[in-house]
Amino acid sequence: MMEPLEVDAVEFYAKDNSRDHHTDCYDLISLREDPSPIFRRGFNFFFAVQFNRYYDEARDVVWVSFGFGPKPHTTKGTKVVLPLVVRERQTPRDIYRWFMTLHRHDVGVWHCTIQTCIAGRFDRREEFKYEDDIYILFNPWCRDDGVYMDRDDERDEYVMNESGKIWCGTYKHPKGKHWMYGQFHEVILPACVFLLEKSELPYPDWNSPVLMTRAISQVINADADNDGLLEGRWDGDYSDGTCPHSWTGSAAIFDQYVRSGGRAVKYGQCWVFSAVAVTICRTLGIPCRSTTNYISAHDVTCSLSIDKYFDVFGNKIENGKEEDEHDFPEMCWSFHSWNDVWMARPDLPPGYGGWQVIDATPQDDSNIAYRCGPASIEAIRRGEVGYLYDTPYMFASINADICHFQEDEESEWGFNRLTINDYKVGKKIITKKIDAEDDKGDSDMWDITREFKNPESTDAERLAVYNAIRGVPRVAHQTNEITEEEEEDVEFDLIDTDAVPFGQNFDVIVNIYNNSNQRTTNSNQVRNIDAAISASTAYYTGITANYLKRTTGKFSIRPREKEVLKIHISYVDYLNKLVDHNMIKIYAMASVRETNQTWSEEDDIMFKKPNLNIETEQRFMIGQENQAEFSFRNPLNHCLTECVYSVEGPGLQKPKVSYYRDVQPNEVVEFSETFYPYRSGEKKIVANFNCNEMEGVHGCTTVLVQ
Repeated sequence: MMEPLEVDAVEFYAKDNSRDHHTDCYDLISLREDPSPIFRRGFNFFFAVQFNRYYDEARDVVWVSFGFGPKPHTTKGTKVVLPLVVRERQTPRDIYRWFMTLHRHDVGVWHCTIQTCIAGRFDRREEFKYEDDIYILFNPWCRDDGVYMDRDDERDEYVMNESGKIWCGTYKHPKGKHWMYGQFHEVILPACVFLLEKSELPYPDWNSPVLMTRAISQVINADADNDGLLEGRWDGDYSDGTCPHSWTGSAAIFDQYVRSGGRAVKYGQCWVFSAVAVTICRTLGIPCRSTTNYISAHDVTCSLSIDKYFDVFGNKIENGKEEDEHDFPEMCWSFHSWNDVWMARPDLPPGYGGWQVIDATPQDDSNIAYRCGPASIEAIRRGEVGYLYDTPYMFASINADICHFQEDEESEWGFNRLTINDYKVGKKIITKKIDAEDDKGDSDMWDITREFKNPESTDAERLAVYNAIRGVPRVAHQTNEITEEEEEDVEFDLIDTDAVPFGQNFDVIVNIYNNSNQRTTNSNQVRNIDAAISASTAYYTGITANYLKRTTGKFSIRPREKEVLKIHISYVDYLNKLVDHNMIKIYAMASVRETNQTWSEEDDIMFKKPNLNIETEQRFMIGQENQAEFSFRNPLNHCLTECVYSVEGPGLQKPKVSYYRDVQPNEVVEFSETFYPYRSGEKKIVANFNCNEMEGVHGCTTVLVQ
């Protein structure tokens, strides 16, 4: 009797299939002699099976099974078994062609097994296991996929683009930071699967972009209960890890994570968490962008209010009127970066699909884990905070009020509420433009505030706030005593301060106008005013680092007259007190004795640092040596110490970190790097220079590799 067929070889034609599946950019395919099959769900692929003898259509039975996870099982939806039925053949010796349909759509790593037997003798089987991993990804090119995008330029930007920008700085002076996402790097796809397996997301749920992106927001951050990819730190001490400002791309982070056996990488901050989230999502085929919100509220109590407390002298009380019970107290970050992911939302009413917010920065837990989203941007815009996931938190991030309270002995609870100031939450929300790359400036910035918020004071904006208040009961039960507004006839104006060149002096000015003759019938129109300005260095999270200066003034201003309160900050005042992002926080407040009018305002001041110039030939040749020269001038009259620079260029060289000697005052810093390109096309070179005195000297250029 005939023995069952034996499989001699299986070939999945990874490179040939990859062109139709838009996966030929992955290093696991393009740089390997034995490439890994990487397919997108919803598309056909072909593969070949070679047997030890001719197939007998009348006697031979062949099954192909695909399994997913450590214990694949058909009842759990993690295993499918497909019989092969001859579709066409011309002669008995011709190649047999089969057609089969795999109805499972789970994303992840699949394995293939082929079983054979003789018809009627199912107890005697041969089994062949294909040893390589088969990766199945989401498919934004397929109309039936939940992440489908119908525009080529959007897919090119949000799925295929290996580089981008993440904006930092202040809302008045946004500063783009170039980042190499590197989603096609050979280490990243296996690392993404490894991370997702740690999320404990049930394998059948991997097919859902909603649940998958929620898991992604969780596994990126690491804490005591979660061995995630990246550990966050915001206190400026990075001595046992890497300073967040030193990273130029995601590949080095994933490479370190894999080499350490899955130990969390140190350290990241919000823009780094956002960057690696882009990398993971684009690697898996989920359209994703990094978005920055300027003046971002962290409303842990879901009250739609961020309260700041000051003593009688105008100095901020960091912990408020009592110790905060949360790991992250309520605060306003000068900026905060999260991610928007594109998908259908079958779990929500029609109209709430499209862009959804996820946030991988560990700020507040959601169902006992640090994760956030996906929250529908349309639901956020409308104030529909009852829709999953974490919509109330995200609505507050861009809509909460900032209230200032000052110590007051006459108040029953010890504080008096100052007027709500114009330091608006959600002042500006930006991302990178589609199909735009600005290596030297920020013309590729795209203001998308209106996608998240209706214009201030419009009917739509008021309705959104009303909807949110109905969905957040705590808002209606504020314990702070709010007094009615008094007559206000004095105008206060905290003058905007332009970005200050690093190492220069500057002034902070408050103009005070007495408009009483125009706005009141009070016979005594002279106004006696107490005012104060304080300046401190601060982390971008809003936490004060070091006190700098404070000035006060008492003014008696006649009608239609003006007074000025000014504080002068010299470069020696702030040089050794700056912390991450080199920001200075300004608080100004005042009160009018005759009318009990109160006023307060705050501002963030950032420094303009020199650009890191990159000089090189604009055309590189694959496999040949190519040189790039980097330079900038030290703007300080002080030495730069503990200097380090990092350089990266996907397709050109792996990320590299090097140390540099101390730099003398006003000296020109110069260094060079050699590149050996291994992929053709337009490629970017990104470099960062950091030292104790100044972080984030940054440069970028584009070269064409042939």
